[in-house]
Amino acid sequence: MANQNDLIRRLADDLLASESCVALTGAGISVESGIPPFRGKGGLWERFDPMEVAHIDSFLRDPARVWDLLLREMHSLLSTARPNAAHLGLARLEKAGILSTVITQNVDGLHQAAGSTDVIEFHGNFAWQRCMECEKTYSTPEVDLSTIPPLCACGGILRPECVFFGEAIPEHELARSFQLAARCGLMLVVGTSAVVQPSASLPQVARQHGALVVEINREPTHLTGSVAHYSLLGRAGDLVGAVASLVEQGRG
Repeated sequence: MANQNDLIRRLADDLLASESCVALTGAGISVESGIPPFRGKGGLWERFDPMEVAHIDSFLRDPARVWDLLLREMHSLLSTARPNAAHLGLARLEKAGILSTVITQNVDGLHQAAGSTDVIEFHGNFAWQRCMECEKTYSTPEVDLSTIPPLCACGGILRPECVFFGEAIPEHELARSFQLAARCGLMLVVGTSAVVQPSASLPQVARQHGALVVEINREPTHLTGSVAHYSLLGRAGDLVGAVASLVEQGRG
């Protein structure tokens, strides 16, 4: 069995040899930035029922409650979170001409903050808030939370530009993600258990169309030993950072 250093070198070589690479990322890539995952141990759904606080019907029925229970905490977390070595490593791979696009399930905006320029946000983002009356948008840090729910200058209620349960994933993002999965030569899956559909299908689509699928995660997932051709298990920041350094050396 290959050791971790061998796998890091193997992934760097595969990236250098690939003609087209896309990354699929999930909550695990942002844990090292202080953002808890939604699912699993320590996740937000251990404390909140997602159907009660993250469903669009719940928000429309009682926006003050959803803002108070969930969105206020998200506002606090994301206003202080900074990209970690994994986000920065993916941006370095883009700069090296290796990685074309990041498809993310996250709503934290940390890929863009790290410098990635082509980011498909499957579930929207929390970086912006939109008025439900006049459609004006506000950057999240400028939103005043002294009133809950926060209000637009017109008096309308603000909502995050993320996709709630019960809402459809934006059609363009969905279609483009599956097109990229079907056309890429290598898909790098970072920090996701790949169980939430439809994004969970992307690694399978990539492999079915001949792409190499490589997984980086803290622990094994259902991709490990099946959809993924090989997996690197450990901290995303350490692994992606190490791979990016080797790729940069290889680009010379």
